[in-house]
Amino acid sequence: MSVTEGDCQGDTKAKLPGEVWVLIVANAVIALGYGVVAPVLPAYARHFGVSISAATFVITAFALMRLCFAPATGILIQRLGERRIYVWGLLIVAVTTGACAFAQTYWQLLLFRSLGGIGSTMFFVSALGLMIRVSPEDARGRVAGMFSSAFLVGSVGGPVLGSLTAGLGLSAPFVIYGAALLVAAAVVFISLRHSSLAAPAPDEGPKVTVRAALRNRAYRAALLSNLATGWSAFGLRIALVPLFIVDVLHRGPGMAGVALATFAVGNVSAVIPSGYLSDRVGRRVLLIVGLTAAGISTVMVGFTDGLTIFLVSAYVAGFSTGIFTAPQQAAVADIIGNKARGGTAVATFQMMADVGSVGGSLLVGLIAQYLSFSWAFVISGAILLVAAVGWIVAPETRGRPSAEHTPARALGPEAGGEVP
Repeated sequence: MSVTEGDCQGDTKAKLPGEVWVLIVANAVIALGYGVVAPVLPAYARHFGVSISAATFVITAFALMRLCFAPATGILIQRLGERRIYVWGLLIVAVTTGACAFAQTYWQLLLFRSLGGIGSTMFFVSALGLMIRVSPEDARGRVAGMFSSAFLVGSVGGPVLGSLTAGLGLSAPFVIYGAALLVAAAVVFISLRHSSLAAPAPDEGPKVTVRAALRNRAYRAALLSNLATGWSAFGLRIALVPLFIVDVLHRGPGMAGVALATFAVGNVSAVIPSGYLSDRVGRRVLLIVGLTAAGISTVMVGFTDGLTIFLVSAYVAGFSTGIFTAPQQAAVADIIGNKARGGTAVATFQMMADVGSVGGSLLVGLIAQYLSFSWAFVISGAILLVAAVGWIVAPETRGRPSAEHTPARALGPEAGGEVP
């Protein structure tokens, strides 16, 4: 889509509503707390005397519950609104995470963590819906970039903070995370309680169902690209990159953390600029460029044989992912809009990332085991390239801004990024 003078409206950035900043700060706090818990969770499970596979299943169970409960979350949001489900989700994760600290058996830990997965999908999907509702129409990409970067920064800083609490015992991070979530829930509830922007759409207002959204080629392309994001950003990187570092590059486990941080730094470097740019030139071109670059760089990572070239390729792959993350979220916001109830459509979009994450983490391991590590990266890169083709045949979603000022409207986050 070409950019005209009327499209740009100068270089002045729209002032963002306070509700946007509340959600961004809450997202950073949530990610920071998760980053504190994630590194100690397998070891905490192991201290109950279970096997390695049983310990890692605690993580898988959390992801599976997120995936399974996503459709129900969409229905709840459709009926009760994003704001209420967001706070409820935070409270569920806060209580279940705190309960993990006092678990007496492995099965109690598994139960509490699984219930936490339900709360996680509740607040993450509703957070996306809230961002769609409160963001200015001409700043959807910018807010999506800020929202995603807040999660990424929290995810990187969390393990650092967790290392400072290591001396307090394995259960301490769960107490810290639970308390942080309670504070975040209280702040969001108080700040958005009387917000007209965050109020749910009227019951008699329009609804965007999954069936209606699927008629839009851009929405179908967004589902495919979010599946590819979940596969590559979570399934491939989290499950296989640490093993690639140890088994192929013959480096210690500590270097795996450096590799994942390199991906994250590359992502943060691009996500805010690309979000701002997508508000000026449109979503589609950045999605095509980002997905294509991410696919090629992911393939390159699988053929590296030295640490330096691996880290360079990892940074490029992370940067490429950052190019399309915010435009993808903004495109979904464009499609759904802020005047309709679109809980099920938003939940389906997020569920695709969870499908990619869970399926990718399982399949890339099998591919690496029975074929090779290189083939796992090649296939993952190919999935990203297929997603790029999906956007080549999809229409642009960003409409031309009106000449008059438009009050605060819509947007959506990632995941980044996901919440893990």
